[in-house]
Amino acid sequence: MTLVADTPPGQVIAPPTPPPAPTSAERWRLRGPLLPALVFTLALTQIPFLMTLFFSIRRWNLLSGGDQGFNWGHNYVDTATDPIFWKSILNTVLITGVSTVLCIAIGLLIAMALNHSFPGRGIARTLAITPFFAMPVAVTLFWRSAMFDPTFGLFGFLSRSVGLPAVSWLSDYPLLALVVLLTWRFTPFGLLIMLAGLQGAPQDQLEAAQVDGAGPFSRFRFITLPHLRPFIELAALLLAMNLIQTFGEIALLSAGGPAYATTNITYYIYLKAFNAFDFGFASALGVVALVLTIALVSPVLRLLSGIFQSEGRR
Repeated sequence: MTLVADTPPGQVIAPPTPPPAPTSAERWRLRGPLLPALVFTLALTQIPFLMTLFFSIRRWNLLSGGDQGFNWGHNYVDTATDPIFWKSILNTVLITGVSTVLCIAIGLLIAMALNHSFPGRGIARTLAITPFFAMPVAVTLFWRSAMFDPTFGLFGFLSRSVGLPAVSWLSDYPLLALVVLLTWRFTPFGLLIMLAGLQGAPQDQLEAAQVDGAGPFSRFRFITLPHLRPFIELAALLLAMNLIQTFGEIALLSAGGPAYATTNITYYIYLKAFNAFDFGFASALGVVALVLTIALVSPVLRLLSGIFQSEGRR
């Protein structure tokens, strides 16, 4: 039943009055419940950062007999002139960049295979994402002994099976071994994001392109890949933010060696702080690493935010 309001002829209905704007006291009353969480978060994150800034301009090496004092920018000068620091930055870029690209490429290929219906697809999806949820310490120790060991590892066994000498991966190709391990562990993360993107692909456009005679490669290049662009960039950002902090795999797999070949900036800060006990220099390294990370991530965040805003306006 439809109700129709009876309005006398000639009577003008006034538009509804907008609610009054909240006063300043009312806005603060609404924000009040959030203040404890905000204060706790600021205290938990900013106080250690301020202490790191304070230590970075001080001379504080526990092996120097406790001689402490302000040396202002001397730690930063040592950082800029330290060749091991720049080598660790290069290693960080290589480990993060190569692993991110491989995780996305391999994850996309597996996601395209798992996006089709076949018997046992649920089990295959579960097995595909299992490495991401395995314990990093157990995974690293397994790869070091059961995969990379030239005598007992799987790669050494395969090399000897085809008549080739066994390769000592952790001595001859330590950076490659680390990238292989990180790619194996983080590919399921990229796979999940790619699979979510593929399930939202425009099926009507794909079917229309197929009817018009477009091949699988053309459909992927001109329809699927543009649709996956925000998902690829989101996966790249999240993977890079995870991989740039790699520490446990390096410590257990190679201890940063040989000759700093697998030392990234995170592990180098650890070496300076807890092996050399030079907390002033380690704090300066941390501040410089933070600035470089923000400079690297900020453009990507702005690009990603712009893409999602443009997608939301569609």
